[in-house]
Amino acid sequence: MDHLQAIRVFCRVVETGAFNRAARSLQMPNATVSKWIRSLEVHLGVPLLERSTRRLRVTHEGTAYYERMRQLLAELDDVESTLGRTHTNPRGRLRVDTGGSTASGILIPALPEFRDRYPDIHLEIGVTDRVVDVIGENIDCAIRSTASDVALIAHRIGKLKWTTCASPAYLARYGTPDHPKQILEGNYPVAGYFSARTRVVQPLHFRDHGDSFQIDPRTSVIVNESNAHLATALAGLGLIHTLDFMVRPAIARGELMPILEPWRPEPLDVYIVYPPSRQLSAKVRVFVSWITEVYKRYQ
Repeated sequence: MDHLQAIRVFCRVVETGAFNRAARSLQMPNATVSKWIRSLEVHLGVPLLERSTRRLRVTHEGTAYYERMRQLLAELDDVESTLGRTHTNPRGRLRVDTGGSTASGILIPALPEFRDRYPDIHLEIGVTDRVVDVIGENIDCAIRSTASDVALIAHRIGKLKWTTCASPAYLARYGTPDHPKQILEGNYPVAGYFSARTRVVQPLHFRDHGDSFQIDPRTSVIVNESNAHLATALAGLGLIHTLDFMVRPAIARGELMPILEPWRPEPLDVYIVYPPSRQLSAKVRVFVSWITEVYKRYQ
């Protein structure tokens, strides 16, 4: 038995959820796929899959085996890439973690370019506004606004501008502040953003003649997700202070209006972080290079 081939076939069956779909993706007959699975189960001495006429179920042993083998296959592909055999054509699964606004506003719209350039890399994009355990959760790389985790390698990939804005209806009702401090002094409702992890409401950052300052406004409504934050501004619930790429399309359509632009703060540094074990990975290297290109468009 070609043990490695049997493992690859088993992992593909688990990932596709069916023998026939795995067979099509591997370009082999259904009977051959079944033969590889039976050989692997005999070799291991445990059932990995339970078949029925209606569905396929992965056994407890099969699930545990898949998780270990998936990681080993990914590492094997990376080793082969570093040896040059597939250096110009990296392949395998790449797990990327990012926040919701970055995923919907920057990463996913640009992904067709990456797929055209690297068709053999299969992306698994985790979208969450929590800070994931990159090493513990076996993530290849993550896009973050900080480089504070000393256990990870961090590479700055770009900067993102900030914008304060509000809807035309909001400005017609409350007026337009001429200085950030008027937000505190006047009746300017703010739609705030709070951390899902700490529940702390983020302050509004500004800059005056090179000096940075922040204000902690009274908020009319607060949310903990970036797309919801944009929705609050579009609904006229308050002015918002957020990253420019999130609101630029709405500003171009006239649905939001930028305000307080002379006091725009320093752009936000953005990093891609990854475990030291991934620094030789061809998949990670090409992704870092590509996403750096993408972020240059927002500077």
